[in-house]
Amino acid sequence: MRLKFNFLSTLNTLPWALILVNLWLPIQQIGRNALGLLSVTIIAIVAFFMASANTRLTLETHLFDWLSGRAAVRQPQVNAEQQAQVQVATLQDAQNIQPHLAPAPTPAPTKSINILPAMAEPDAIVRATATDPADLNHQQAALVNWISKRYSVAQEPISRLAQEAWLVGKKAGIDPALILAVMAIESRFNPFAQSSVGAQGLMQVMTKVHHDKYEIFGGRKAAFDPVTNLRVGVQILKDCIARAGTLELGLKHYVGAANLPSDGGYANKVMTEYGFLRDVLAGRQVATNVTRSPPTLAVVQAQPQPQAQAQAVNYPLNFSIAEQAAQLVKMWPRSTTPADWQPPAEAPVRTTPIIHLTPSDAPDMSASQPATDNEESDQVALAR
Repeated sequence: MRLKFNFLSTLNTLPWALILVNLWLPIQQIGRNALGLLSVTIIAIVAFFMASANTRLTLETHLFDWLSGRAAVRQPQVNAEQQAQVQVATLQDAQNIQPHLAPAPTPAPTKSINILPAMAEPDAIVRATATDPADLNHQQAALVNWISKRYSVAQEPISRLAQEAWLVGKKAGIDPALILAVMAIESRFNPFAQSSVGAQGLMQVMTKVHHDKYEIFGGRKAAFDPVTNLRVGVQILKDCIARAGTLELGLKHYVGAANLPSDGGYANKVMTEYGFLRDVLAGRQVATNVTRSPPTLAVVQAQPQPQAQAQAVNYPLNFSIAEQAAQLVKMWPRSTTPADWQPPAEAPVRTTPIIHLTPSDAPDMSASQPATDNEESDQVALAR
């Protein structure tokens, strides 16, 4: 009783404010220490995850799987609720429609369901054949920009192909611009192109013929991988040039016209495009819609001309104009020679062996002229 009395008497003598302060100070100190410990813990956790990429990726994968599982569980419930709402709305509309009006019911709008989370694949970027053009040097970037505009293709995949052309071209000893020119003529940078004879991919490689070259890349289907098709095509082009001895003949072998009189102008097309690409690399301004020059065709040797026609253009140096004109008159058919036509007067000796007469009353010489280039072009043999 004495202790209790002393405690009560002491408590009555202390101010209530002092009691509250004495109670708050320990609580405040404990709170500060707890907040400090929590802050240090959070900083340590963040630093650990920033330093460990594998751990962070694992945590993100587990979190994504957890969210995807919850979405998959909840989705049937959401679909059932939406179907019930649609049925209720349809029933109400049917009850409100008057029989004599009978308008067509308007289906209730439904919310689009996002199916992508269930098909997510973070590593899909690895399969993409694309590179940022900013990673290229100035010349390569200018070339990629020109090709992109000329052939209406995106710069990112062309940048990746340009990188590979420089890498493979250095190993094979072939100009990268030539590799890109072959791709432009063969497929116009379409990695899924296929010809009527079975040539496939960017470089239009005959997969059935060169299937052994695709074995180290996983098989024939690798022909539709742009990088793999480029590598195999460059190896075949290198072999063709080495076998033929020259670049032009190597291109003829590459297109499959080695045993034919003509390649159909293929080598000329590739060389022309090759020239455009080299001009762009040299910093010259080349229009993206520039046209190619006509293909060079192999012409069958013309038959020898009659002796009289050969003499008509081979005059000795000491023949005068009058003598040359008289010789022409002898060669022309009498039925086509005007009765009032006379050879020109005597003139000094010419110093050139060929003469071109253009009098207005001269007879038609088309019957005795050699075959023109257009007539000879009818005998051209083309092969692709």
